[in-house]
Amino acid sequence: MDIINDVKKERVIIVGTDIGAYPHSLDSSLAELEELVKADGAEVVGVVTQNIDKYSPKLLIGSGKVDEIKDMIPKLEANAVVFNDELSGVQLRNLDDIFNDNKKFDREIKVLDRTNLILDIFALRASTYEGKLQVQLAQLNYQLPRLLGIDGWSRTGGGIGTRGPGEQIIETDRRRLLREIDTIRRKLKRVQKNRELTRSRRIDNKIPIVSLVGYTNAGKSTLLNRLKVSDAKEVYVKNMLFATLDPNSRRAKLPSGREYIISDTVGFVSKLPTKLVEAFKSTLEEIKYSDLILHVIDASSEDMDIQYSTTMKILKDLDIDTEKVINVFNKSDKIDVMETLISPKIGGEKIFLSAKFDEDLSELLDVIEKKLPEKLSRVELLIDYNDSNVLSEILDNHKYESLEYLNDGVKLVVFLTSEEFNKFKRYVV
Repeated sequence: MDIINDVKKERVIIVGTDIGAYPHSLDSSLAELEELVKADGAEVVGVVTQNIDKYSPKLLIGSGKVDEIKDMIPKLEANAVVFNDELSGVQLRNLDDIFNDNKKFDREIKVLDRTNLILDIFALRASTYEGKLQVQLAQLNYQLPRLLGIDGWSRTGGGIGTRGPGEQIIETDRRRLLREIDTIRRKLKRVQKNRELTRSRRIDNKIPIVSLVGYTNAGKSTLLNRLKVSDAKEVYVKNMLFATLDPNSRRAKLPSGREYIISDTVGFVSKLPTKLVEAFKSTLEEIKYSDLILHVIDASSEDMDIQYSTTMKILKDLDIDTEKVINVFNKSDKIDVMETLISPKIGGEKIFLSAKFDEDLSELLDVIEKKLPEKLSRVELLIDYNDSNVLSEILDNHKYESLEYLNDGVKLVVFLTSEEFNKFKRYVV
């Protein structure tokens, strides 16, 4: 939307249809679209809805509604129209032509759809090298089938007698986009190799991994900040959609003293662009390697069931084992837990908590401890100086709690699996 650092917020008219809102109600879906507009730094000044049986191939909605929006633009001093439904290249071009043919407007009226808006938010928020590459890849894949509808391409070579050159220009742009997509994919593969190396180290170190997943703004980052080790860096938290994009991992400790890694992931949203899921797939697949998955659900949301289904569908699409999922109903301080009806679709273990309260977190930590697949034992070892290779193996693969050099050997306290315990049993004090 190009609204970053603008002093004056862009003024947006949002447009939605009943068939495009499904499975949400139209009101609920447009309320979420308004939150997306706010997350992109703009403000909603008008709302237009229409009940339709099918989309218009030329305009998406009826021509009468399009004229109504065109009349609203100068009255509301709007400079952008955002559709809740995805626009084709033809629809995008036609709507752009209609909204920008009025000489009274002293500005260009931007036409976007929900997908374009979400991509723009991701471009605004991505901070890591990999995150930026993933967003660029999704944006290019979005643009590719819409070359005819993008401003600049649609007008270049247009008009009577220029059809041939126009097609050549579009073909040139298409090849350029495909080259850029290829380049970004190669860069992403290199970044992915580094992440695979980091992951294999974690697996070798046998540090359990707990992943947080869920709908955007459910409170995952708040929960991560509350569970992490106290001296670890805070994760950015704000009450808006997609406040966190890039994956965050922090060390944390269970009541027993056992260490684990807790990882935050990008929040999901209904109608999350397919190309965006594809672009972020390699990052999201990190969830596969988790020992436990905490599905954080906003217990105060009226669309709790839909948000649950949206997240679970994405997890299943990524072939993630949903047996490892525990449902964590956050923001429970805002509801009466006894009177809240939970859909029978939401199966498995359920925990109600508010990330604000320590006692609630203690209950969650107890559950995590019980559910992690293999418990480590706190073991005191005394290793003879002649067995330096054994000492090196342990120190390379474990973080010790204490280490002491004595006359008869090295005394240390580490956490071992049952298999490791048997392996080093002769050194146990």
